[in-house]
Amino acid sequence: MTPPNTRLRIDISPEAEVGVYANFVSIWHDADTFTLDFVAVTRQPTPTEDTATGQAILDVPARVVSRVRVPPSQVFEIMKALEQQLTAFERERAKPPSG
Repeated sequence: MTPPNTRLRIDISPEAEVGVYANFVSIWHDADTFTLDFVAVTRQPTPTEDTATGQAILDVPARVVSRVRVPPSQVFEIMKALEQQLTAFERERAKPPSG
């Protein structure tokens, strides 16, 4: 017997629809989950000194704006979708200007 066609209907709340800006992502995992912490730099980086070592460092204040946890089985699907979208983005950007 052939399974019925599946249609995923995705709804998004008005609060989430606008999204959040992030200019960095930290990805880590444990035995059951991959965690993606989307981060936004909150203020301009400041040269400073590491108090423990005395080494000059650049302090970059940032905040996690969204944390997404996904099962390992979905990581490959995310990677494929990102690759497809990046390829489409590059193709669109490479088009010569019309006119």
